[in-house]
Amino acid sequence: MKKLIIALVFGIGISGFAQVSTPQPGDPKIEKMTPEQRQQKHLAHLTKELNLDAKQQEAVGKILAEKGDKAQDLKSQKESRKDSGTKLTPEERQALKTKLKAEKEDTENKMKAILTADQYQKWQTMREENKDKMKDRMREKRSQY
Repeated sequence: MKKLIIALVFGIGISGFAQVSTPQPGDPKIEKMTPEQRQQKHLAHLTKELNLDAKQQEAVGKILAEKGDKAQDLKSQKESRKDSGTKLTPEERQALKTKLKAEKEDTENKMKAILTADQYQKWQTMREENKDKMKDRMREKRSQY
């Protein structure tokens, strides 16, 4: 009986160490990437998925850099507004939505000019899938609270 209890305690102890923990958001183990690193990672992913040639890689890299710079500017503006405690007025919010929509259309037009028809279609599909994944993550995040 004594041996059985020792074996059970030992087995439970070993199985506790076998559990793999997944990193959670805000975990210090997760490295923060710089905007340039994110752009390079995104470009590498697009190159792999869409089979981009060198000329396309360069053009797409420029587009990603532009998007990253604009996103960084918007983020800094948002943070400065948050720090000052002011909120966007409905007119400012609508103007921002219009601006973002115009930038999205501009990016799509540039990508359409760079990519072949098949690549563009695959890129659109990838974007829709990512959009769906983000919605799912947001639902999960909201349901946790």
